[in-house]
Amino acid sequence: MRATAVVPVKRFALAKSRLGPGVEAARKPELVAAMVGDVLEAIGRARLVERTIVVSEEPVAAELAAAAGAELLADFDDASHSAAAQAGIAAAKAGGARCVALLPGDCPLLDPRELDRMLTGVPDPYVAVIPDRHGTGTNALVLAPPDAIEPSFGEGSKERHIAAARAAGVPYAVEELPSLGLDLDTPGDIVALTLAVERGGGAKRTARALGI
Repeated sequence: MRATAVVPVKRFALAKSRLGPGVEAARKPELVAAMVGDVLEAIGRARLVERTIVVSEEPVAAELAAAAGAELLADFDDASHSAAAQAGIAAAKAGGARCVALLPGDCPLLDPRELDRMLTGVPDPYVAVIPDRHGTGTNALVLAPPDAIEPSFGEGSKERHIAAARAAGVPYAVEELPSLGLDLDTPGDIVALTLAVERGGGAKRTARALGI
């Protein structure tokens, strides 16, 4: 099924506070911009994504969206990731979308081929929960229809999304996508990304920003 991708992006100055000493504060906006650029490039290469909506009030994110041919939806500064996702879902529904893929801006290893495989043959209704590499959070959601469940990102969100799908009576699955498993939040994630890049390449902008 062809989908609309929704990518919530925080203001860069507020993002990635947990990276700590792994990345100097002055370099974090550059790193976040690189990750978003890598993600949008990958989405743009996915055959089954027909529209991309970036939800952000970050000026640089607006520039990246324009460069990637994506639409920009300005959101409130203090909106949570889930609220920004909901705003993107509403915009997708208004445009007639039958399926949305809620994708993170901080998974720079995203492989468009994996994204296409995930979207191939998606039934309606359906919820796909793509967990983080620790197995407790949610890095991405595929929802058909777009309002199949209400997104609730954050700690422990994988089980919340499963419970929401069960409560709604919507078929669901937990789908493991290696390229969406690694989001860059901690110094340990930087180490994992470095190893992944050295093994298989990818995340070119992010690798340059980290000096890999």
